[in-house]
Amino acid sequence: QVRLVESGGGLVQAGASLTLSCAASGRSLSSYRMAWFRQPPGKENEFVAFITTGGRYAEYTDSLKGRFTVSRDNAKETVYLQMNSLKPEDSAVYYCAGRIVEGTGRLMKNYAYRGQGTQVTVSS
Repeated sequence: QVRLVESGGGLVQAGASLTLSCAASGRSLSSYRMAWFRQPPGKENEFVAFITTGGRYAEYTDSLKGRFTVSRDNAKETVYLQMNSLKPEDSAVYYCAGRIVEGTGRLMKNYAYRGQGTQVTVSS
């Protein structure tokens, strides 16, 4: 069983960049397809990005393409989410999630493992 811990969130101004990290322990990250989700205040969680086990393929929710980039370093047991040109509407708790089952998986409920989340707040 893998344990996931997110970090890197914080309070930034609009237009800034942040890189979130998701560190895995307990089992090799290379076994897991990973995704990022976010939950804005008062809203349901939403899919952000997905990356395959080897990192060669990624998917993004359409509205974030070009601003957000997901990557992974299996040697460091870490998945990243680079976020550029942040907007106030990007404010949310960001979660990383992992699954072994094949497929992209755009629903958080389909991921067996999830971190506790890291808060990102973007001020205008």
